Amino acid sequence: MDEKTEELRDIFIDVTDEDTVTESQEDTRGSLAGAGDGNVSERIEGVIESMRERYEFETELSTERLCELVERFYEGDGDAEIARALDESRMTVVRARLDLHLVRDRDLEAPFDVGEFRRALADDASTADLAETFDVSESTVRRYRRVVEAENESRQANDRYRDEFDSILADADLSERITEDVQQDGLDDATEGMETDVSF
Repeated sequence: MDEKTEELRDIFIDVTDEDTVTESQEDTRGSLAGAGDGNVSERIEGVIESMRERYEFETELSTERLCELVERFYEGDGDAEIARALDESRMTVVRARLDLHLVRDRDLEAPFDVGEFRRALADDASTADLAETFDVSESTVRRYRRVVEAENESRQANDRYRDEFDSILADADLSERITEDVQQDGLDDATEGMETDVSF
């Protein structure tokens, strides 16, 4: 310790009545490096449970499996990929996804005018009548009815649940990217000036 440092240390001890000048270091709450997938999954499961209390789900998938479905959906997996991962049929995945208000753009690519279909549904037309009106099979009517009903439910809830999923997964993605950047910056600092041309 040089003379100047010793002088500063003595001043500090006189002013603070402390014997030591170093602060103990510990992990603070909310540390990005300590953030794991557990917290994200718990938050998603909380949203799913809230939806389950409000709506009647078509499938019997557990909350844990629905959570995996949500995470894979946001990772960009298609329904067939999610079905393989969950060991379920593609139809089960689509129904579960719509239960959670996770509507894809292509879900609305119908062989008829979706706006007219919505209006017909609002008039309580039967499946058979809709099939005849739009010249499609009854199974096609049922498929698009589920999509429109999922959209209607989501709108009635002001897209609250979809927004919550968006927020949770966006936060997780941001945390992961910031943590990776911090770790990379630390690695860059630690390796700066080191000899990299090493032969074995």
